[in-house]
Amino acid sequence: MEYRRINAPGGTFFFTLVTYERRQVFGEEQTVILLRNAFRSVLQKHPFTIEAAEVLPDHLHMIWRLPENDGDYATRWRLIKSHFTHHWEGGREFPTSASRHLKGERAVWQRRYWEHTIVTERDYAQHIDYIHVNPLKHGYVKRVCDWPHSTFHRYVADGILPVDWWRDCRFTICFGIIKRIPNQ
Repeated sequence: MEYRRINAPGGTFFFTLVTYERRQVFGEEQTVILLRNAFRSVLQKHPFTIEAAEVLPDHLHMIWRLPENDGDYATRWRLIKSHFTHHWEGGREFPTSASRHLKGERAVWQRRYWEHTIVTERDYAQHIDYIHVNPLKHGYVKRVCDWPHSTFHRYVADGILPVDWWRDCRFTICFGIIKRIPNQ
């Protein structure tokens, strides 16, 4: 099956990438550092801006803004995933499917990923909120500020969000949109 990806030079995109069978690949600090190194390597030859990011043990969410003359995020993701997989020593013990074995693939990433083109400011803001509240949603932390692998900390340092953002709130997700519900 041929997958079609939108080519929108200068576009802004939301991505979700998942590890193979939701294995806890990024559960250790060393693997998150290795992932950061993969990003640094790719950014040198294929620049883009990471607007927001969250790395959880078994998946990650990001918003990227591509350069005005470039809409090729697929190559960037291929290179990032390849760099990480090539340099990661772990996971060799993970069993792989017959098709992965025939192609020489390790069981690190799901083959596909989800992408969404951000087209409005509201859409952009909702996806940033979704990314930053994700560790809370999955029960990894009680407060958004307690998750270390997040651009939330950059948003706080830049004065965009307060450190106690989302404190004393519950949330609901409806059609992928997170809604804050203040506690009474």
